[in-house]
Amino acid sequence: MKERFVEEHEQEVMTLSLALARAMEHEKAVDLDAREAIESLVRTYRTLQSGLIYETRPQNPYAAGIQERLVKSIEELGKSMTLRDVDVLATLVFLQRIEIQHNNGRLRGRAFFDFLRKYFPEPSPSLQV
Repeated sequence: MKERFVEEHEQEVMTLSLALARAMEHEKAVDLDAREAIESLVRTYRTLQSGLIYETRPQNPYAAGIQERLVKSIEELGKSMTLRDVDVLATLVFLQRIEIQHNNGRLRGRAFFDFLRKYFPEPSPSLQV
């Protein structure tokens, strides 16, 4: 199931995973900050599915910073490809599940961040366009 989802949404998964890792690094955030940011975006996209426009913002400033950077990445991705809200929501839920799976439960833990850095490394300068 995971493999099929990643194959079908490879561009979204790669882009948002890399954006999430970059945002966590920039904000000096921990896994729980990422969890809060992702949960907030999932709630926002779920309300969009019902026809309402209501943006959920985290109280935590680290999570809010991550969310802001993810929203910018989603907007940029939407400029280069057709991006449906349902696909963004599915990708966010996928990342949410991966975060839960890799979070070590420590208050200041960064196991999920380490996972992102390992499996979604920064592109080498020769590959960046």
